[in-house]
Formats: sequence, structure tokens, C-alpha cells
Amino acid sequence: MSRRPLVITALAVWAAGCGGPGYKIVAVAGRVTLDGKALANATVQFYPDAPPGTTAGPTSVGHTDEDGRYALALVDNPATKGATIGKHKVFITLTPKDDPNDKRPKHYVQLPARYNRRSELTFDVPAGGTPSADFALTIR
Repeated sequence: MSRRPLVITALAVWAAGCGGPGYKIVAVAGRVTLDGKALANATVQFYPDAPPGTTAGPTSVGHTDEDGRYALALVDNPATKGATIGKHKVFITLTPKDDPNDKRPKHYVQLPARYNRRSELTFDVPAGGTPSADFALTIR
């Protein structure tokens, strides 16, 4: 028996398994509050925490509105809304809107490092997505 059909079959199976991205994107939205009040003008970033031996999906990002609500989209393709299924490390930073006509000095209260540089936040994105990836932050 020839090895050629076996090699072709093995290559086809390998190509089929590696041809796709290896992850699924689902809709993710939520609300961020700080000390019980809506946190506007914040950036919410989800970084997939892939198990060893697997490929992490892309990072997702969203920006909060005046009510603290956000919806995620892929960083590398903003037209694709959502995040990958699974566990994520979450970073939340303030991103005040710049007004080019405002010449006053800017003094922004930053969030504690436990929400950004040394984030302790995580979120497990379910297979069906979620409209309630909410984060209740506190300043202390």
C-alpha cells in the first residue's frame, strides 16, 4: 500500500485544523461603575488567557458611554463585535475626551493600579456571549 494517500490525508486534516482561527467570537457588553456611579470615558480591554498549548484569540476593547455602558470589538478588526469565549484578564483605564478648544490644565484622577497596570480583574466569557460583563470598581 502506498504512503501517498496517507500523507495527503494527514496534510488535509492538518490544514483543516490550522486553517481556522481556533476561537469563536461572541457578543460581550457590560457596565462599569466607580463607587456606585457610572464610569464614563473609560477603556475596557479583554486579553484572552489561553491555556498552555492553545492559541489565544485577539484582544477586544470597548469604551464606556455616559452611563458606563460599553460593547467590545476586536482590536485588530473593529468591525467584528465581541470577544473570544473563555477566561480573560481585564484592564480598565480612564480615557478622558480631549477638547482641542479647552486650554485649561488637565488633572485626571487615575483608577487604582489593581484595575489596570496590575489588574486583578478577570472575566469568563460564556459560549453564548453576555450583555452583563459588569465591573463595580471602588477607589479605595
